Parts: sequence; structure tokens; C-alpha cells
Amino acid sequence: MKTVHGTVHGRTIQLDEDLGVAEGQVVEIQMKLIPSPSTWGAGILSSAGGWAEFPEMDRVLEKIHEQRQVERSSFSPPTP
Repeated sequence: MKTVHGTVHGRTIQLDEDLGVAEGQVVEIQMKLIPSPSTWGAGILSSAGGWAEFPEMDRVLEKIHEQRQVERSSFSPPTP
């Protein structure tokens, strides 16, 4: 048995290398999912643009920022 890696695109798997079998040859596939390496910030990059059609979003984010500034300015660390 040979192990070959590939990437799924819909119902097609694009292999990283040639299998070395004849065109039209019937094969049996056993799949093992390989977890994606998690890179810091990948989640936000994959969702970028999700709020593009929500014009109020800039105002919502500005309001959140303002509230955080107020919370931080009123916070005083405990005295030892």
C-alpha cells in the first residue's frame, strides 16, 4: 500500500504526486484526515469579509472600543 497526500476540492482530491497507475484504473481509497496546522490569526483571516454587507458594523466596533476604554480607565489593580 502506498501513502499519498492530497487536498479535497468538492468531490475531487488533488494529489500531491503522481500515483503511477494507468488512466482509468479503478482504485480503492482509504482516507485519514490530517488536522490543519493552526496558525495564529488563521480564523480571522478565513472569516474576513463576512461582515462586508453589514454597513452598521463599523459603528458597532467603534462602540465596543469606546466601552472597553471606559472599563479600562475605571479599573484599578488591587493594592498589595
